[in-house]
Amino acid sequence: MRWRYTLNVVSIIILFLGLAMVLPLLTGLYYSDQSVLPLLKSIGLTLPFGLLSYFISRSPKTEYVSSREGMAIVAFGWTFAGLFGALPFYFGDIFPTFTDCFFESASGFTTTGASVMTNIEAVPKGLLFWRSFIQWLGGMGIIVLSVAILPFLGVGGMQLYKAEVPSPVPDKLKPRVSDTAKLLWKVYLLISFVEFLLLMIGGMGAFDAICHTFTTMPTGGFSTKNASLAHYDSVYFDMVVVIFMLLAGINFSLHFQMLRGKPLALWRDSECRFFLGLVLILTILVSFNIYGSVYESIGQAFRYGSFQVVSILTTTGYATADYEKWPAMSQVIILLCMYIGASAGSTGGGMKCIRIMLCFKYCYKELFSLIHPHAVTTIKIGGKSVPEDVMRSILGFLALYTGLFAVCSVALAGMGVDFITSLTAVASAIGNVGPGFGLVGPVDNYAQIPILGKWLLIWCMFLGRLEIYTVIILLVPEFWRK
Repeated sequence: MRWRYTLNVVSIIILFLGLAMVLPLLTGLYYSDQSVLPLLKSIGLTLPFGLLSYFISRSPKTEYVSSREGMAIVAFGWTFAGLFGALPFYFGDIFPTFTDCFFESASGFTTTGASVMTNIEAVPKGLLFWRSFIQWLGGMGIIVLSVAILPFLGVGGMQLYKAEVPSPVPDKLKPRVSDTAKLLWKVYLLISFVEFLLLMIGGMGAFDAICHTFTTMPTGGFSTKNASLAHYDSVYFDMVVVIFMLLAGINFSLHFQMLRGKPLALWRDSECRFFLGLVLILTILVSFNIYGSVYESIGQAFRYGSFQVVSILTTTGYATADYEKWPAMSQVIILLCMYIGASAGSTGGGMKCIRIMLCFKYCYKELFSLIHPHAVTTIKIGGKSVPEDVMRSILGFLALYTGLFAVCSVALAGMGVDFITSLTAVASAIGNVGPGFGLVGPVDNYAQIPILGKWLLIWCMFLGRLEIYTVIILLVPEFWRK
């Protein structure tokens, strides 16, 4: 492990973060609010720290990044991003403790959307812009962004890309990983711009439109309103946001293929068909379940049912209704959506649809083997056989995901948090969803969670965002040995 080299790359991420703070600073200056001084202090601390650590750790150019170094850079890069991203909240006296500041920042960068902010609309616009902007950066991954610029500094990036992109097999669109990262960002920017325009056309103010765009595309869910999107009570806004949550929940390489003139790319992808089919089936089930019992018209039931299913399944976490008042069946479906998540290669969290698909295929293969013990069968996805090492990695991921969920839920309950809140808060944090049930329901937030519980949930957020392995491997003693 080349610690000097690792620190050098992390310092570049910190430098970028300091420069990114200029945009919310300009927002604060435009609105002449109280965010200017906190942001200046944050920039004044972040940039010098990044510069100092960069020059101290400078080393000869490196063409190769080992797997261990790639994982360490990703894990430490996200941790430091969360720490320095908390500074504007800390200097702005938004929260009573640094724990809350770090929680909000970590929730932003990991695109979880779990908040401890009790009165969002009272916060200065510069800080609200920063709160939304860090979700947008975290959505595609500040590490992927770094991969796009690191080649200019003589740093290789394939291992960083492998550690960051949420997919069992990273889908390289170009031979050079830096070109792949740039393409992903171009698609991300284009879709974000279109959503911003559509929200503006519908009558949403420029500030709110850009902030909600920043938190829709990364499937983050932070809003500038206390009541989230329910504040607007607009069918138009609900439908626009549903469409872009769905786009954000689909593998971004498929969007690139569509832009290149392959309109059937989405349909030909088996995971995308599975994801969209799941959305359709669950939306129909929830809509008919809440029709009559909660909403008088089928139109209202479909509007609110579809929004919440898409919001939770894509792990965005926006709320337009209090689903805790819905029938038990709908609540269970919402809970299952937290675990399933969106597609691999998307900005969503959760277990990912491709892993669920392959798990089902593996179970069917085992059942088939019981009936035909001498038959030779392989698991296929998209007409291609899945390598044994990939299948083993997926099963290991699902086992770790389930085990960590159980352990963390028990730990949170041991801190005095009630049963329902403990289970759903951990499920929401590790799935990067945001709202849960109980004390962390769609009309509540995480402010009532004890301090130790917040640190546990922060760790769960990083686990989910970095696909478990990248974080958990740091706890394995062999990782640190030469």
